[in-house]
Amino acid sequence: MKKRYINVGGETLELPDPGKKPLLYLAVGIVVLFILISSFYTVGADEVGIIQRFGAYARTTEPGLHLKLPWGIESIKKVKTQRVFKEEFGFRTVRADVRTQYSSGDFRSESLMLTGDLNSALVEWIVQYRIKDPKNYLFRVRDVESTIRDVSESVMRQVVGDHSVDEVIILNRKDIAIEAQLEMQKLLDDYETGVNIVTVNLQDVNPPTPVQPAFNEVNEARQERERIINEAWKAYNTAIPRARGRAEQVVLEAEGYATNRINRAQGDADRFISVWQEYRKAKDVTRTRFYVETMEEILNTIPNKIVVDEEMKSFLPLLQLKGKEVK
Repeated sequence: MKKRYINVGGETLELPDPGKKPLLYLAVGIVVLFILISSFYTVGADEVGIIQRFGAYARTTEPGLHLKLPWGIESIKKVKTQRVFKEEFGFRTVRADVRTQYSSGDFRSESLMLTGDLNSALVEWIVQYRIKDPKNYLFRVRDVESTIRDVSESVMRQVVGDHSVDEVIILNRKDIAIEAQLEMQKLLDDYETGVNIVTVNLQDVNPPTPVQPAFNEVNEARQERERIINEAWKAYNTAIPRARGRAEQVVLEAEGYATNRINRAQGDADRFISVWQEYRKAKDVTRTRFYVETMEEILNTIPNKIVVDEEMKSFLPLLQLKGKEVK
């Protein structure tokens, strides 16, 4: 194609080739599109966005659609702040399902510990944590996961070393887990890792393999002892309340009997006093009334009654009439 020139102020300039304009527009359009695409971003509901400007922290954005400076000026890192992460010690889960599968690798270097009474124990545990400060999580510690593992293993060895093997394996597992969680959180806060320990679970605690049979026998003996003690307490809790109830019943019956006797005696005394007072007012009348009432009570108990004249000399004629017809 023939070149075209133009004279401007005595200087000759070459005019651009009209055939190159579409390519220029396409290049400009691609650049503009790239700038637009790199300027918009979306933050999920379970995460936050950390904006870096030329590599330095700029701001934190909440879930939703946001705008930032194009790529090369500002970049974004998304941090899952609502997700609970997990670190396993002494074992590894290959697949979590209805039938969980575990790795067959040897992790005894993590789980083999020395207890306070100089015994050994294989301690397997899980640490669950959540990111509470995304800025510190990204910029204060180079490798947060490794730091959490190192801190967790160090603290667990310290806590286990402060307890006996019986406390670690059976008696105080829950207290040990709580104590370890508090110590881990304290150290991680000092290191400004930006994570919060949700829970520490002692997954499985066993004695070393060579002494497991002996330990199981001791365990069975302890369980048998606990069973006997529980049965004794059951018998105690059954017999003692029954005896107390019987004793209270006897006491109440005695108190009721005493109250009844006192009331009856008081009533008899009051009746005697009232009769005596009436007797004092009219002795003859009262004496006659007593005689009549007494005779009435006695005569009602006698089936056959014979009334005779007090001047009669003999009872024989009358007694001979018994059982004979009188004409």
